[in-house]
Amino acid sequence: MRENVMPVSVAYAYMHAGAEHISQICDIENLSFTEPWSYDSIEREFTDSLARYFVAIFHVDDADHTGPDKINGSARVDAWRVAGYCGYWSIAGEAHITNIAVHPEHRGRGVGAGLINAMLNDIASQKHMSATLEVRVDNDAAIRLYERFGFERAGKRKNYYDHGKKDALIMWKMLI
Repeated sequence: MRENVMPVSVAYAYMHAGAEHISQICDIENLSFTEPWSYDSIEREFTDSLARYFVAIFHVDDADHTGPDKINGSARVDAWRVAGYCGYWSIAGEAHITNIAVHPEHRGRGVGAGLINAMLNDIASQKHMSATLEVRVDNDAAIRLYERFGFERAGKRKNYYDHGKKDALIMWKMLI
């Protein structure tokens, strides 16, 4: 039996997410959050004209793969998989970032930064004046990442996460 280990060097591509990515986004959502969005909630995001989502994808070429991407009865797979995703709502000239999550096997490889970069480029192309998000006050790695991209701490939301047990830090980035 072959061990499923991620190669040390993986090239990621960043693109707009589509309905074909929903299942993998849900998997990452469930692995990443204590209160994950449901499949139906995520699926609804893809029909909402105010929502824009992005994925980080990587190429899989696995001759031993026998999963759902099996092509024409062949065991050879030449496919793309989702390593992470992010999204935002476009509301009154501002971008409200809803979720950013990276599959545990891909964390620490710059995927989150790549997603934020792709999303901020899109937010700027939409002529938004600012972007905002909430992050758990104890998620130091995420806070540092957001600060690296110019987000500033603007306040707290009491009892926002984990069924009212954790506060959220509100962060803003002015774009104009």
